[in-house]
Amino acid sequence: MINKKINKKNPIKLNINNYLNKKKENKLKNNFSIKNATLNVNKINLLVFLIVLGLGIFGCIMVYSASSYVASYRYDNPYFYLTKQIIGVALGTIAMIVFSKINYEKLKKFKWVAVIVSALLLCLVFIPGIGVENYGAKRWINLGFFTLQPSEFAKFAFVLFSADYLSKNYENVGKFKTLLPVLAVGIMFCCLIILEPNMSITMCMGLVMLFMLFVGGARMKHFAILGVPAMAAVPVLILIEPYRIQRFMAFLNPWANPQGEGFQLIQSLYSLGSGGLFGVGLFNSRQKYMFLPFSESDFIFSIIGEELGFFGAGVVVLVFAALIFLLIKIAKNAKDRFGALLVLGVSSVIAIQVIINLCVVSGMIPPTGLPLPFISAGSTSLIVFMSAIGICLNVAKQSQGQDYKIKNTF
Repeated sequence: MINKKINKKNPIKLNINNYLNKKKENKLKNNFSIKNATLNVNKINLLVFLIVLGLGIFGCIMVYSASSYVASYRYDNPYFYLTKQIIGVALGTIAMIVFSKINYEKLKKFKWVAVIVSALLLCLVFIPGIGVENYGAKRWINLGFFTLQPSEFAKFAFVLFSADYLSKNYENVGKFKTLLPVLAVGIMFCCLIILEPNMSITMCMGLVMLFMLFVGGARMKHFAILGVPAMAAVPVLILIEPYRIQRFMAFLNPWANPQGEGFQLIQSLYSLGSGGLFGVGLFNSRQKYMFLPFSESDFIFSIIGEELGFFGAGVVVLVFAALIFLLIKIAKNAKDRFGALLVLGVSSVIAIQVIINLCVVSGMIPPTGLPLPFISAGSTSLIVFMSAIGICLNVAKQSQGQDYKIKNTF
């Protein structure tokens, strides 16, 4: 009865009160939504950070397990590879934290610097006295106290360049000529890397290039145009190098030459097969006693399968899958297209390398050298990958306040 009287006596006052109450409710609702978004961002960032740090620490353990005997034999120091790996994880963690605090939008200014410096570094590997040659390949630069692998930088320099270019030219990406700068930079890197030679990183770079074009908005007819030369290039690259032909034949039938080209794949399969369900136990691998070449780097997953079994190897795969899922979620909620493409590019490099590495050690594709991200021995790879994760963390931070409603950023 009282409310009815008020309605009749003060209709204007009641309307004002309703308006103010509604506005207050909307404000509280928006504040609650933004607060939830902030909490979600912090939770995702913490999960990504812990996963990457956990993979790095796990990598140190597995590198020591896989390399202690070889390091003792070659360098009279069982901790030779472990020490380098710990330094790589420490520097990588610092880099990840630093990049997580740098506004990722500022990186746009350095895209050409990153491309030019990466190209110059890739050229330096061919200069005698500067480039380091191992097993017939020139992939490293000798810095005295440290060896640098330029191809690791090139992958992410390309991601930075293509993310910025495709985000700025999104309206015209339906035209093939708009894609030419991205193709030019990607093909340039592929040509320099294949000359080292490094077939695996070349394939990785090519796949990342196609992925960036796909998420950047390129049409399917463009992929039809690019697919023909890309598919033709792979067999040509195999045929022009005799050792690649031998590796391909070893892939088809490794037991045809068990002491030659088929040796590494056979030992990898022995390693994975002997692990069973739960493995032979940590540090108890038999293949690491110089039976499996590069057990601390390219074939470290074989040692994981042997020592931790199918269960342990499966957990590692699931952790990588969780990391990729979280990175895609960060990209999905990025505040702009550049941030989304940047994170998707980083996640594609990780996913492609993991898939290729697992396929190689399990005999699903011809043997090729490609490290398992965050786990395989290699300081350059560790530092660069962890720095890239730091950039992704900053993209997530910048999305705070966006109320997690941005769904079509790419």
